[in-house]
Amino acid sequence: MKKRAPIDLGNRIHLIDGYDLNMPGRTGTYVIEEEDLTLVETGPSPSVPRILEGLKEIGLDAAHVKYIILTHIHLDHAGGAGLLLNECPEAQVVVHSRGKRHLADPSRLIAGARAVYGDQFDELFDPILPIPEERLLIQEDGDTLKIGGNCNLKFLDIPGHAKHHLGIYDPVSNGVFTGDTVGIRYHQTDDRGLTFYLPTTSPNQFDPEAMQQSMERIKGMNVDRIYFGHFGESTDPDRVFKQVSEWIPVFVEAAEQSYANGEGAAGTQLRLLEKVSGYLRKHGIPDDHPVYEILKLDFEVCAMGLMDYLSKIK
Repeated sequence: MKKRAPIDLGNRIHLIDGYDLNMPGRTGTYVIEEEDLTLVETGPSPSVPRILEGLKEIGLDAAHVKYIILTHIHLDHAGGAGLLLNECPEAQVVVHSRGKRHLADPSRLIAGARAVYGDQFDELFDPILPIPEERLLIQEDGDTLKIGGNCNLKFLDIPGHAKHHLGIYDPVSNGVFTGDTVGIRYHQTDDRGLTFYLPTTSPNQFDPEAMQQSMERIKGMNVDRIYFGHFGESTDPDRVFKQVSEWIPVFVEAAEQSYANGEGAAGTQLRLLEKVSGYLRKHGIPDDHPVYEILKLDFEVCAMGLMDYLSKIK
């Protein structure tokens, strides 16, 4: 598969496709070209060679990276941080305070991911390397990080997907890097004239109320752009907030029905697929469209997170 070149998003930001799961447009690393070269997200370790290639294609040297910012420590966003750090001798890894200890000692992260992904773990995530504590930089809600003469990134505590989740406000683009809190951007149906947005409710800290509140907070900032962990940017934030906000209770209701009927995560996955399939049919997306390959994977993990959430509140 020919790998795509880094995408120039304007506002001195590029997006390098990490080809997570060997899929184009699944996860990416944002490159902010400032005086202090800054990356947002690493993806899993198998994406690191692609990040290094992408930096070279932009004309940048990994050795000059100053900051590697992680929105949260789930392995599809942060699993490659330790490996990438080997190529970035000047870099610090920026993380939420709740995530720091898991990057210094990733044993619990590894165990949790193995429980979810089983035999696929090594192919998807290995290796996961510990990060020396002296190279970890904690940022809390309201903290700022100067990366250039006219740029102070501002950090936001935005739980809902995870309790250790940071949003990063970039004043130059008036955009926010939202990781997974504001959902997933499904661009795979662009060939049919549709881009749509769904929440991601993976284990084990999904909280629908917190997710809605985090989105309201970002909405109140009147940003021009949302930079997603999965994948790319939206220049129509209001549409994003509206769609994800409307889908959250639909996801929870599907899980509650499965929970009440004793159908478990498998039943929830089928209900989610049924709900979203109906939406896509109304927008002219055929049932054999390639987007379903991704949706089935995502809904399997979303269903686990929804069942975990219900088990805590019931």
